[in-house]
Amino acid sequence: MREKFLRDVIRKIQPGNAEFESTAKRHLDSLTKPIGSLGQLEDVAAQYVAWRQQDSPSISGKAVYVFAADHGIVEQGVSAYPKDVTPQMVFNFLNGGAAINVLARQAQSDVFVVDVGVDAAFDGLKGLIDRKVRRGSRNFAKEAAMTKEELNAALQVGIDLAEEAEKQGRTLIALGEMGIGNTTAASAVAAALTGLPASQVTGKGTGLDAERCQRKVEIIDNALRMHFPERPSSFPDPLEVLRRVGGLEIAAITGMVLGAASRRIAVVIDGFICTAGAAVACALAPDARAGIFAGHQSAEPGHRILLVSMDLKPLLQLGMRLGEGTGAVLAFNLIDASLRIYNEMATFESAGISKAGI
Repeated sequence: MREKFLRDVIRKIQPGNAEFESTAKRHLDSLTKPIGSLGQLEDVAAQYVAWRQQDSPSISGKAVYVFAADHGIVEQGVSAYPKDVTPQMVFNFLNGGAAINVLARQAQSDVFVVDVGVDAAFDGLKGLIDRKVRRGSRNFAKEAAMTKEELNAALQVGIDLAEEAEKQGRTLIALGEMGIGNTTAASAVAAALTGLPASQVTGKGTGLDAERCQRKVEIIDNALRMHFPERPSSFPDPLEVLRRVGGLEIAAITGMVLGAASRRIAVVIDGFICTAGAAVACALAPDARAGIFAGHQSAEPGHRILLVSMDLKPLLQLGMRLGEGTGAVLAFNLIDASLRIYNEMATFESAGISKAGI
């Protein structure tokens, strides 16, 4: 049975408001352009209006949350980089030198770095949000990645940060991550949720060669057979998927998606790892989907599959596979543009322009 704290959050999640969506579409059709001519920008504006329930939609307090954690599965040689890179990148984020820092400055977004499970001691490092549950997940090729208590603690990290975001007046947030080995965890989560073999949802991650990528697939398939012997004939509980083969940062992302949805904060998810966390959230609370924007579609094959399964259309397709929240923050600009069009563009009536003939 799901814990009470999680049931309470899920119970608060409501779908997008159909009346606001209809009003938004009528307004978009009245603007000085052929109907539907701004394509996905119009869909984005209507979705945001329906989610936020605002006649004059606005964005305040943009922020990206970068969840960092290590993964025991790296013991199996699934990454081209050593796990030391995770804490090194945390320092880079805090020093403002990573790609996410550059793109966040351009988008006028705050950056919050959250240690939910890095295998390092930061000793009160300034600027770091310390919510460490444990120093990395366990090796899911041998045992469950987390205990039930650790899973709940990681979920709570995301839920608590969503509550803080609401208190800070934030209406649009992006989610990112950092953790060597996390594409392996995301691939395992994707395969378990969709029932597909690991070969269809697993990519090169940080740059594996073909031989090591095949080994990565075999490790995931073997782990899934161990944890879920009846898959795919019987789909496992999404929380058990997360606990057994996920990661601490993926669980925190799941919690933040749910927490944000319960407060009608719009969320832009980044790449494959974030989407895995969001997919678990939507499996638990399908109505959360109405408040999610897919920032981009990465080069990881499992990312496309998860986006299709969630009926999410990416705003960008740039062949990116960096993570950190980079694609999500780039999408801030498109969401902002869609709302400026909605609020500032003249209507046929206000501009005195004739509409198309029937």
